[in-house]
Amino acid sequence: MPIRALFVGGTIDNSELDLDGHEPPVHYPPRTGNGIARYRLHALGVNGGDIAYAVYGAPDLDSGEVLRISGERAHARRFNADVQAVG
Repeated sequence: MPIRALFVGGTIDNSELDLDGHEPPVHYPPRTGNGIARYRLHALGVNGGDIAYAVYGAPDLDSGEVLRISGERAHARRFNADVQAVG
């Protein structure tokens, strides 16, 4: 089952996409061509031991703000998951 990537802030705010694999990358996109990642992983939503979603924040947002916005958007409730902050 793919992991749903959820984005907070920046040009793709409130966008979503499916990630392949069992572990989401720390940065999205993983490679930008110029070596600068645009979004950083801030939280995971875990359901039954599986990662249901990953929350990525724009580079100009701190983790507290990303987690606050994710909470307002009710990501954990939507995926029936427990939130785990990353890093």
